[in-house]
Amino acid sequence: MTAPAARADAPRPVRVVLADDQPLVRTALQMVITEADDLEVVGEAGNGAEAVRLTEELGPDVVVMDIRMPGMDGIEATRLITQATDTTRIVVLTTFDDDDYVYGALRAGASGFLVKDMALDEILAAVRVVAAGDGLIAPSVTGRLIKEFADRPTAAPPPRDVAGITDREREVLTLVGGGLSNPEIAERLHISVATAKTYVTRLLSKLDARDRVQLVIIAYETGLVAPPR
Repeated sequence: MTAPAARADAPRPVRVVLADDQPLVRTALQMVITEADDLEVVGEAGNGAEAVRLTEELGPDVVVMDIRMPGMDGIEATRLITQATDTTRIVVLTTFDDDDYVYGALRAGASGFLVKDMALDEILAAVRVVAAGDGLIAPSVTGRLIKEFADRPTAAPPPRDVAGITDREREVLTLVGGGLSNPEIAERLHISVATAKTYVTRLLSKLDARDRVQLVIIAYETGLVAPPR
């Protein structure tokens, strides 16, 4: 019996490159991604330089990027990839508690980060979120991240100018910096979810931010949101 042909209008899977110097980590991720109908691994890299090369060759939707790798690390690879393309998103894979480079990776253009001890289904969900064009940063993670770097003057760039945004947009940016989702922002400001999304979209354009994660960083750098103490 002939197998039914795939629907012509079926969405193509999200194409993923795995970059990690630990083969066991790559194997585990590759196995769980292969089981998902909407995701596929198109390449694997053992260091940052290989990740950059594979991204240039394959044009994946998402690179799951480790930070600590021999040779070129994940931060430099992230910077080179995001400078070269607007279509490939980076999700940093890290051991947060002992990794001093998460903030640098986000500033380099990463759209979010995962912790290596997360459940595999949470990792798949994160890849889907980032592939859809959003950033991934939970409120609790935001607080830990900013606290980690709040007292490191060498880690923080000069404050960014947020001139040109309205008072309402400034309110929305502050709430985004606090880790609130669009529905939460809508509830807080007594507006519709669609309106909240419109404000976020305007902020991305006006502040030349790649995604929601970058808006979070801007909110902290400009002092709209204070680091937890």
